[in-house]
Amino acid sequence: MNEVKAKKFLGQHFLTDESIAQRIVESLTGRTSNLIEIGPGMGVLTKYLILKPELNFHVVEIDRESVAWLHEHYPTLKVIEGDFLKLDLTALFHDTFAVIGNFPYNISSQILFRVFECRNQAVEVVGMFQKEVAERVAAGPGSKTYGILSVLLSAFYNIEYLFTVHEHVFNPPPKVKSAVIRLTRNDVTSLECDEKLFVQVVKAGFNQRRKTLRNALRSANLPIENVDETFLSKRAEQLSVNEFITITKTIQFSCFATPEGVMSTAEINEI
Repeated sequence: MNEVKAKKFLGQHFLTDESIAQRIVESLTGRTSNLIEIGPGMGVLTKYLILKPELNFHVVEIDRESVAWLHEHYPTLKVIEGDFLKLDLTALFHDTFAVIGNFPYNISSQILFRVFECRNQAVEVVGMFQKEVAERVAAGPGSKTYGILSVLLSAFYNIEYLFTVHEHVFNPPPKVKSAVIRLTRNDVTSLECDEKLFVQVVKAGFNQRRKTLRNALRSANLPIENVDETFLSKRAEQLSVNEFITITKTIQFSCFATPEGVMSTAEINEI
């Protein structure tokens, strides 16, 4: 069949530069043999990944035209037709896995939130993102681009901004530059706080990022009476992962204490 036509509603921009495709594939560190590629399109990365026999390699593609193209050109390839965001990754991989892809820009942030949900299995991500998103994910405290994903992911991953990719190496060319980043799982197995409450605190802080943490947390109906004033007087973008953990612990063990003990996560989430 002929080449697949990129579909705007799927956020498709097909990479055409083979050297960049090879560089992305070579950025995998090999921490696990289980690998899933998101949105392979016409297989610009796939063609190099199938040359690695040590991999238990799957691709997931939502575009039926791309699925048909892949079946025709790579008949032995394990192709999952569907939405990565709805995929049961635990059932697919009973052990750890890595994720790679030239990710559709319209769902790239959702892909990373899904990775965060699977953080105990997803040990590595190598992906192409819109440059602005890549910078946001890799940003540290004090940066204007530092945000929710920066904090949540850096709590469990080492994040590296690998290289910038220009518009002309895609078909069709996007209107923005792109970038490749790599996330590798760090040694943190769990946080020293309720992790669901941690997510809630981080989201509350950045959802009103121009406000001080005092006002942002109060707006989210989170009790702040025992939280250190040093933290409350800052904005969320000024706080490190460890400081967010400290704030969460204070809320969890002081503000949510009951005669029977600390409130459950379910009770916290109802507030």
